Amino acid sequence: MIHHVVTLSDWNTLPNHAYAPASLAEDGFVHCSPDEATTLAIVNAFYRSAPRPLLVLLLDEGRLASRVEWEEAVPAPPTGVAEGTLFPHVFGPINRDAVERILEIQWDGKGRATGLKEG
Repeated sequence: MIHHVVTLSDWNTLPNHAYAPASLAEDGFVHCSPDEATTLAIVNAFYRSAPRPLLVLLLDEGRLASRVEWEEAVPAPPTGVAEGTLFPHVFGPINRDAVERILEIQWDGKGRATGLKEG
């Protein structure tokens, strides 16, 4: 499974269509993470002020209709992610039938992501 972070409102926009976040138009791909620990580091680095609830889509890479490439973070991975970690990038919209599960980010009292839970 690969992980993708999304706000509830973004995920619920156009529910009968493939999901295409702004990063697809801006960067040419959908940013994803390889595992839970990396996802939590990404959330703590970039999404602490994002609207909540904040969700994580668990994607079955084999069911994605779009091409997936595993690439290093440029210029460097965020704090808490090991150098050389490869990130899955989805080069097209995410077909909703590739979503295996949807989890919700858990937060501590200091606003840091600490885990994933069933939504």
